[in-house]
Amino acid sequence: MNSKEFLFSVMAMMIVSFSSAQEIKKVKITEVEKIINESTGPLIINIWATWCGPCVEELPYFLEEYKGHKEDGLQLFLVSLDFEDAYPEKIEKFMSRRKIKAPVLWLNETNADYFCPKIDPRWSGVIPASVFINNTTGYRSFFEGQMSHKELKKEIMAILEKKKN
Repeated sequence: MNSKEFLFSVMAMMIVSFSSAQEIKKVKITEVEKIINESTGPLIINIWATWCGPCVEELPYFLEEYKGHKEDGLQLFLVSLDFEDAYPEKIEKFMSRRKIKAPVLWLNETNADYFCPKIDPRWSGVIPASVFINNTTGYRSFFEGQMSHKELKKEIMAILEKKKN
């Protein structure tokens, strides 16, 4: 392989790796509120960070259930609270290494006193935190802290229910 062929191969591999990387959208809390308010089906907002051990530990449960319930219309948004220096490269690398396909948003906010109550008035700011919403049935539940797989399954069954509570 000559130097031109080698250079072409390296460039091709870089293009493939960049094109397969998931885009992490930068959002304000008002955009997350809009997703919640305009949702017409079962929705989970999971708030986490790459540096948060309990967040990373529960993430596979969310991804497994999301994949298993996509046909039920379940939506999942992973909202990252990573620090600004992690956006977007560190978060993208984290997602790529773990082959995470769920939509990821990076919350571009620093004042927890402002954004926490917009997610849920009971949220102290502890992560992970998750909101389970189904606007068509009126279901809304908030969970602060790490969830077990069993707890997550219970919440998903509740947001998938068709009857109005």
